[in-house]
Amino acid sequence: MVEGKERLSEFQTMWSIKQQDLAMKERLSKMSLLDSLIAKKEPLSECEEALKKKLISDMLAV
Repeated sequence: MVEGKERLSEFQTMWSIKQQDLAMKERLSKMSLLDSLIAKKEPLSECEEALKKKLISDMLAV
């Protein structure tokens, strides 16, 4: 029974690390997208401008 609890605890720890890793990867992906929108030379379309504003507000909310 103790071994089962240890395995469960180990799994929960690994799952927590994996969730943090996925959250960080998602944040980096959004930052990369925002960076590419900001770096664009030509004017942004309405959709791109809306996405840029949303990404900025998401980054500031964290």
